[in-house]
Amino acid sequence: MSDFKEATVKEIPSSHDMGRSAGYGTGSEKSSQKLDRYLSLKPAVAFAMTVLSSWTGISLTMSAAFLNGGPTTLVWGTLLAGVGSLAIAASLGELASIPSTPVVGAQYRWTGLYAPRAMSPAFWSLLQGWLTVFSWICLCAAVPFISALCLQGLIILNDETYVPQRWQATLLMWAFLALPVLGNVYGRKLLKAVEIMGGVLHIVFFVVTITTLAVMARRSTAKFVFTESFFGQSGWESEGVQWSLGLLSITSVLTGFDGVLHLSDEISDAPRKVPIAMMLAVVFNTILALAFLITVLFCIGDVEAAVGTTTGFPIIQILYQATESKAAATVIVCMILFSTMIALFGVFASVSRLTWAFARDNGLPYSEFFSRVHPTLHIPLNALSLVTIIAALLGLINIGNTTAFNAILSLATMGLYLSYVMPLAFVLIRKLQGRHPNYGPFRLGIWSIPVNIVGLAFGIYMVIFLPFPSVLPVTGATMNYAAPILGFIMLVALGDWFVSGRKRFEVPTHAPEHYE
Repeated sequence: MSDFKEATVKEIPSSHDMGRSAGYGTGSEKSSQKLDRYLSLKPAVAFAMTVLSSWTGISLTMSAAFLNGGPTTLVWGTLLAGVGSLAIAASLGELASIPSTPVVGAQYRWTGLYAPRAMSPAFWSLLQGWLTVFSWICLCAAVPFISALCLQGLIILNDETYVPQRWQATLLMWAFLALPVLGNVYGRKLLKAVEIMGGVLHIVFFVVTITTLAVMARRSTAKFVFTESFFGQSGWESEGVQWSLGLLSITSVLTGFDGVLHLSDEISDAPRKVPIAMMLAVVFNTILALAFLITVLFCIGDVEAAVGTTTGFPIIQILYQATESKAAATVIVCMILFSTMIALFGVFASVSRLTWAFARDNGLPYSEFFSRVHPTLHIPLNALSLVTIIAALLGLINIGNTTAFNAILSLATMGLYLSYVMPLAFVLIRKLQGRHPNYGPFRLGIWSIPVNIVGLAFGIYMVIFLPFPSVLPVTGATMNYAAPILGFIMLVALGDWFVSGRKRFEVPTHAPEHYE
């Protein structure tokens, strides 16, 4: 156990030190590596909304729910996921509101702060940091890849002779990857305007899409939308397991609300605005996702044609059946892809800041290099480059095995839920012992513990089912590789801890508390 005590321990700064880059460093060279606070509440809320992009995301991932669960999973599962995600967002928001708690690193910092001293907080914090950073990088790879596949689906719709190739999907993914990265490098000051514009277009495109379906499509019955379930298609015998597996379509687009946390150093009055931004994002996106799904299910038309479409994306076939026009369907799907690109602009901004923060705490090898802020661009360019390169390399997996790459989406979702579960579990244990943190301007009061329990229970529920294969029997083509990949990342993190991380890593492990 002596190895677990060698990591550098830093006292967390008091609230009057918050102006110094949210508690990073106290006079070292790293303390000069700061980011400008230029984001107000509106762009913060817009950022959180567009990062989730629930209705556009669910339009691209709903096929998994049609395989397991069907309409009831999509409708009632969205309500369940919305309540669970809101509980997690509120719980994290309460932690983010504590003025003396730096929140750019968020989950891994809270894990270090609230883990029991006997459990080596620094060890769990480093493990949490690797998990959170890699999960977000996986999301940076998964979203461009799904967008690339959707673009191939549009090509199939318009040219039935086209035979998609895996290497083409990888090249298209890299193209989708390049746009938000270049935007982050050369358009940092545009982030505020882009996120507000993205929030507006998010609503405008939503209205256009559901109006088109509502006016032009053939109607399904309310019984089909609210009570119909699709079971027995995936090989699983338990209907409960099938229904739970179908939730991946929904939970993958209602997670990631912590993205705004990682921009805290660039948000004025972050302890007040960040919790509001996270919770509003979950509420708005749940409402939009639910309204979109109900509309789609009422206007689905030929169910077998939609589910078995050669494009690979039911939404393409549903729009084509409704409009009877390939051009109209293509335009609307392009609106969805455009919204996705705006979301990626914010995602890369958030992940680069998270990676930068982890490097500032010496959580990464060569941390000094990755913790630098570019002197003229005023962004963590080296951290952004690291995220981009790893995401691009992950795209190469698709050339060998598309199924293995599809697990990246499961891995991103599972990793993010794990990153929520760990700090929530540790802080809940303290609260049940009567050892409450010094709450900030956002607090849940008497609802703090009940909300924490709901959020933790939902997070654990999702972590259990996300590694399950979607179909049986399990073969190389149907295997869910998320758990093995996650296990490999944890082994890398363990190796880093024992090689140098336990001596290199700096994390605050003494949380100021009061007793109620």
